[in-house]
Amino acid sequence: MKYSITAGFLLVLFFSILSYAADPQQDVEPMSGMHMRQGMGMMNNMSEEQKNEHMRSMQEHMLKMHEFSNQILIEKDLAKKETLKKQQLELIKTHHAQIILNHNQSQLK
Repeated sequence: MKYSITAGFLLVLFFSILSYAADPQQDVEPMSGMHMRQGMGMMNNMSEEQKNEHMRSMQEHMLKMHEFSNQILIEKDLAKKETLKKQQLELIKTHHAQIILNHNQSQLK
């Protein structure tokens, strides 16, 4: 019984992924208005080297986030899982604070 429920869940998950892969833009709304202009303006003011550095920084952040997510998902000990979640939350807060700081600095220019 347990395996049939798991198999059913995996089947539904598989088809959900396939339908998303077929049309990845279905739930994604494009950036609009002020946010798009600010984001595009900030990137336009960067050299190619700065853009590359910025993208690598974003990539590094995403990899850290995914690593935490993977560790959280496989961790069986609830206390360790909670510790990992807190560490991931701190990473999110730090990243958000950096975004706000960068945004405020770009507004002053």
